[in-house]
This record gives sequence, structure tokens and C-alpha cells, in this order.
Amino acid sequence: MWTRYDLKYRLTLRIALVSAFCFAAICAYVLFDIDRAAQARNAAVAEIAARTLQLQQNKMHWVNNPPASFPDLEAIAAAAMAPGLCIAYRDLRGDIVQRICGGSDAQTDQPPRTFAWLYERLFAPGRETTRPVLFRDNRTGDAVVGIDAGVMTANAWRELSRLLPVLGTAFVLLCVLAHAALARALRPTRLIRAGLERIAANDLSARLPPFDLAELSAIGDAFNQLAEGLETALAQRNELTRRLIALQDDERRHLARELHDEFGQSLAAIRALAASIRHTAAQDCPALTGECDSIARTATDMMDTLRGALVRLRPPDVEELGLAASLEGLVAGWNRRQQGSTRFEIALSGRIDHVPDMIATNLYRIAQEALTNAARHAAATRVRLQLAVQPEPGDGGEVIALIVDDDGPVREAVGKSGMGLLGMRERVASLAGQMSFASGADGGAQLRVVIPVPAASGPPTPAALGRAA
Repeated sequence: MWTRYDLKYRLTLRIALVSAFCFAAICAYVLFDIDRAAQARNAAVAEIAARTLQLQQNKMHWVNNPPASFPDLEAIAAAAMAPGLCIAYRDLRGDIVQRICGGSDAQTDQPPRTFAWLYERLFAPGRETTRPVLFRDNRTGDAVVGIDAGVMTANAWRELSRLLPVLGTAFVLLCVLAHAALARALRPTRLIRAGLERIAANDLSARLPPFDLAELSAIGDAFNQLAEGLETALAQRNELTRRLIALQDDERRHLARELHDEFGQSLAAIRALAASIRHTAAQDCPALTGECDSIARTATDMMDTLRGALVRLRPPDVEELGLAASLEGLVAGWNRRQQGSTRFEIALSGRIDHVPDMIATNLYRIAQEALTNAARHAAATRVRLQLAVQPEPGDGGEVIALIVDDDGPVREAVGKSGMGLLGMRERVASLAGQMSFASGADGGAQLRVVIPVPAASGPPTPAALGRAA
């Protein structure tokens, strides 16, 4: 439950606890001061009573016709009596010879029982103060002064009840002001949180402004340095990835050219040689015609396989025909190979052929790998490819969105492993795009790739011009 509260509530609660402890200490000090004042007053009254009784004894010894009564506490009571105060004289045997007590104040409110019990345990009200009464340096008795415990407890409660509203008001105001001050001081943490969320969303351009607090300013400086370092590292990584992908494509083109020129010509020569041998064998040795036909069929199958490998290694349509026609040809090729077992569909919208060549080539490779994965692993009856160039929300630029989904069974490991998926992620990252996997509308898997289109896309490709004509 504690973890649900934010920092300002926690700090406010701690300030409230410290304030409550301080106010409790103030109340305890006030009660202690009331008790100390009462004991000091008792001591003063006891001192006056002892001196007065001593004078009375002296008068009885030195004055003719002294008063008949001793001790006489009336004069002392008239001058020092207070509600609940008791003045007494105790002889040497410990007997109280005379006692005078003042009545309790009728306006005094009765304190709560809890307060009375606690006050009695802490201060033991009603303690008596004694002073010796001397005559010729000899003790003849004691002057005893004390305050009734109930009256003293009521007086303490009356004084404390005057203080409690002030302390309560101050406590509430302190908590409110502390919460407001903490909320104002911690307001920059919202900016820090928003910056971290932008970093988590791969927006490495996020920066924090300078803050007034030294601690938050240090956090902001460290955040900005980290964001700059990540942005630089990501830019270097994307540049390296682009170079590696370009090198890989060059290598693929070189390999495709070598296979076409060397291996393809060799297969064509084998098939021509098999046809020549069959023509000769038909006249001289008819039994060899079957082997010649077998050699020719094997060469033809190998040439078909080589042709498919060449298409995967180097798609010529992207540079010659444009991205839209290349994707349409790719989908048509999969429909021919699947022969109806899986239906491949395509939907294009927007200025597809205005996309820069580098982005177009990478998109074709991503779509090629996605369709290959769907054909091999999805066990689907329908695979749909969607490509659209659309405005980016709130930015004014354009993004190109590629979506490939199928209606096959749900695959738990989709998007988690595989060299093909790794290559797709690298291509998307090199273009500063985003790639995600989710469940498709028909129950299968859905691949979504979003890539920003540079503002200066350059002139359209020749294929796009031809299409426009």
C-alpha cells in the first residue's frame, strides 16, 4: 500500500509525523511547565507559612497577652489561598494540627478520563511541599502546602485545551504548505518521466531543460548526456548497418551474376548436349533416349531452381519497374508456386513509387522475407500484404507502412528468433523505422513495419514516370 503513494505524499507524511512529534513535545513541555510552576508556587506559599508560624511562636514568647491560638493559618490563607490549595501545620508527632483548603473553581471543566489518567501517571499531581517551622533554631513542626490533584489536573487540561486548537491549526497549515511546496519542487519530475518515456519509445531526440534544484539539474545533465550518447551510438549503428546491407546487396548481385553467367550457361549447355545426344541415339542406339530425356529434365529443373534463387538474390524489378510492380510480381510468383494452396493478396495505396530507391529495396527485402516466413511456417490459407504511404500524425511528414498478416494458427514464437527476422529488424533499424508483431484480425500473425519517408524524396523513378504516362 505504501508503494502507491508518490514522493510528495511520502515526504508530506514524514513532515507530518515529525511535526506531530514536535507538537507532542510542546504539549509535554507545557504540562511540565504547569507542574513546575505549581510546585514553585507551593514552595513559595510553604515558605511564607513557615515564616508566619515562626513569627506567631515568637510573639507568644515575647509579647504580653499573646493570642491564645496557635497555629493561626487564617492570615496566610487570606493572602495566598487559591482554588484547590491546602495549607496545614503538622507537629513533630506527624499529626495535622490545622488545615485550611480552598474550594475548587466552579468554572473548571472536567478533563477527559484518558488525559487525567495519563497526567496522574506522568506528573503525580497533589504532591505536598513542606517547610520546617523553627523556634530558637529548633524545629517545632512543618508547614505543609499542597494542591488538590483533581484541581491541578483540571488546570493543566484548561491550559492545554487553549493550546491544542492553535497547534492543530498550525499542524494542518504546515502539512498543506509542505505538500504545496513539495508539489512545486517536484514538478520537474514530470518532465523527467516524459523524457524517459520518449527514450523508451526510441525517441532519442528528447532533452530535459535546466532545473533550479541542484539535484534535479544533475539528473537532467546526466539524462541529456545519456540521450546524446545513445543518439550518436544509434546513428553510428544505423550507418554501419546500412553499409553492411549495401555490401550484402552488392555481394548478392555479384553472386547472382556469377551464377547466371557460369552456372546458368553450363546448365543450358548440358540441356543442349543432352538434346544432341538424344538425336544421335534415336538413330544409332534408341535405348539411350530415355537417359537423354532424364538428363534434359534434370537440367531444366536445376535451371528453374537457379532462376528462383537468382530472383531471391537480386530482384531486378525494384530498380527497373519500381516498388509497386516488384511487389505485385513477388505476390504473383508466390501464387504460381503455391498453386492455390495458399492465396496471396496485395493492396497498395499512396505514392509508392516516389519512395527513395534505398528504402524501396529494403522494403522489398522485408516483404520478401515476410512472405517466405508466412508460406513456410504459417500454414495459412490466405496471406495479405498491404503497403501504404500516408501522412505521419502530427508531424507533417510521411511514413510508409508495410503490413503482412495471415489467417494461420497462432504461433507463440513468432517474431522472437530466426536469422530472417534478425535481418528484417536490422533493415528496419537502419531506416529509423519500427517493426512489431501482433495477432492478426483473422487469428494468425501480423507483421507491421513503419518507416519514415525523408522530406526530400527526390524525383520519381523512371518506372513511376512510365506508369504516370
